[in-house]
Amino acid sequence: MAADLVLDTAIRDWVLIPLSVVMVLIGVLRYFVSKLMRSYQPPDPKIVKEGQLILRARNLRAAANFIPARSFRARRLYFSNEENGLLFVPKGQAQNAQAQMFSDPNMAMDMMKKNLSMIIPQTLTFAWVNFFFSGFVAAKIPFPLTQRFRSMLQNGIDLSTVDVSYVSSRSWYFLNLFGLRGLFSLILGEENAMDDTQRMMQMSGFGFDPSKSLGAEKDSLDIVQHDWSLPKFERRAEAVLKKLIS
Repeated sequence: MAADLVLDTAIRDWVLIPLSVVMVLIGVLRYFVSKLMRSYQPPDPKIVKEGQLILRARNLRAAANFIPARSFRARRLYFSNEENGLLFVPKGQAQNAQAQMFSDPNMAMDMMKKNLSMIIPQTLTFAWVNFFFSGFVAAKIPFPLTQRFRSMLQNGIDLSTVDVSYVSSRSWYFLNLFGLRGLFSLILGEENAMDDTQRMMQMSGFGFDPSKSLGAEKDSLDIVQHDWSLPKFERRAEAVLKKLIS
């Protein structure tokens, strides 16, 4: 049976609270530093045009049932025609997002700055936590958990007899690292509260490939089944009027 521990209040005052405050301050500081290091780049007109085209195609899919079938087929042909459709991208003209990124020195430099602004503070903070706060049981989750969460919540503590709901100081660092998006959205705004999970996804994505989005939107538009909703509205209005008259 897992042993119950009584956490000292000094751990709360000198481990738990300092870790949380430092993680918040580092996240805010890293945002402003990355904002200062960011270089202004005018948007690519082609990418903006393709983004607006995707929005128009999505609006057509969303409002397909509110226009006649003939009008919908004409608009869909205008977008997805394989000869001169706006969403059709020939295979030879598809761009490689990685090649596009490495061909633009400003984009590669901004990517490197973002990676440095994320990796360096994380490395220094983890070294600080590992040196000063390693081995502490910092908190206890107020609900039971299964054994699968032990490796995630008790990193740095090699005691299988301790209940899974206890959180080590090193695990508390990782929980704050990936779970402060809600707090950053209140401090910095929703658009600026990008957590480290999304940054890692951007690091592995190497940019945006608009040709794939155009092809995916074309496939989604081709499979739309049109069902005109206006006759249903007319029958429903007629039934309501009959009830009111009778």
